[in-house]
Amino acid sequence: MKRMFQKSVLSKFTICALGLGLLAGCASEEDTVIMAPVPVVKSEFTPSTEWSTSIGNGVGHYFSKLNPEFAYGKVFLASRDGLVKAIDPETGKEIWKADLEKDVYARLSGGLTAAYGQIFVGTENGEVISLDEETGEELWRVLVNGEVLASPATDSNLVLVHTSRGMLIALDQATGEQKWTISTEVPSLTLRGDSAPIAVSGGVFWGTANGRLAAAIVERGQLIWQQPVGTPQGATEIDRLVDVDASPIVLGGTLYTIGINGQLIGIDLRSGKPTWKRNYSSAIDMTSDGSRIFVVTDKDHVVAVDARSGTELWKTDKLENRLLTAPALIDNYLVVGDSEGYLHWLDRSTGEFVAQQLVHDSGFSVSPIELPEGYLIVTRNGDVKKLTISQ
Repeated sequence: MKRMFQKSVLSKFTICALGLGLLAGCASEEDTVIMAPVPVVKSEFTPSTEWSTSIGNGVGHYFSKLNPEFAYGKVFLASRDGLVKAIDPETGKEIWKADLEKDVYARLSGGLTAAYGQIFVGTENGEVISLDEETGEELWRVLVNGEVLASPATDSNLVLVHTSRGMLIALDQATGEQKWTISTEVPSLTLRGDSAPIAVSGGVFWGTANGRLAAAIVERGQLIWQQPVGTPQGATEIDRLVDVDASPIVLGGTLYTIGINGQLIGIDLRSGKPTWKRNYSSAIDMTSDGSRIFVVTDKDHVVAVDARSGTELWKTDKLENRLLTAPALIDNYLVVGDSEGYLHWLDRSTGEFVAQQLVHDSGFSVSPIELPEGYLIVTRNGDVKKLTISQ
């Protein structure tokens, strides 16, 4: 069945204006986007459920991107209302749980990130919270300038947090004490979402709301370069959005980034200069198998490009406007989830559909993650399953 979505949220990305939340009424009733029907796929394999559990009420219909994290031999999960759990990946049994809701609704939104024997998560209330990975005990909680919608990064005993107010903030991993801050410009109209920073070789890299990829030295918080990814164009404010909300990825000495109404760019890590540019627009994370970059565009076209040259290898529009998750690599397949609760499995070499499964009609906000001997999925309503592939 076809469904209709207003372009006032650019099909899939929530827009916020001056911190006032949703921007409504940007399109007429005729200005609509049509969701592609579910592709007819003859599945080459059938996933088997190893165990099932839940994580509270999940994230519901909210923006929260609470990615599950596999680390320290555990799976860590979180719900928007403040529940965090550690579970055994073999059995699904709970190891510990913590309730992070205090005097106000928790509104967990950025994370999870595991490092230094801790779990880090951010909130729409402007908090960053650290938990002990073994016990779930809260170690510290600090306020930062802006909502934390993206997963923190870690390096050099620092927790690096990108906020909705254009701040990249470094916190001491042991205490939460603020060590340095870098500010970037935030336009009056932006997409709801922020680029999760990545830290590589003493540098930290992140996308900005004003259409740039920024780089800084981790230890000192010194900005070293900014590379334009998109240039505002068009007659309306929405057409002129240039947010770089996807987290960059690094392969060897090259960094890759993409922006809305912008470009997919390969950038030399040392010089900050582009090695190639291609016209793709997206605001969600990419993935790579080492030789190819996999992108979900703003129209939910799934694309593979050669990492060395940017040459398009294949593209499919059969999932257009189905509100896809970021792509993930599971068992050598490329996998995306959609808003109706389907997982779509593609051959990563050709882009052909190889399998499909309906999980839950609440849909997906985050990608599945690979586990030893299987993979984990989390639906918007908080259902959690470990599955394996049976040929």
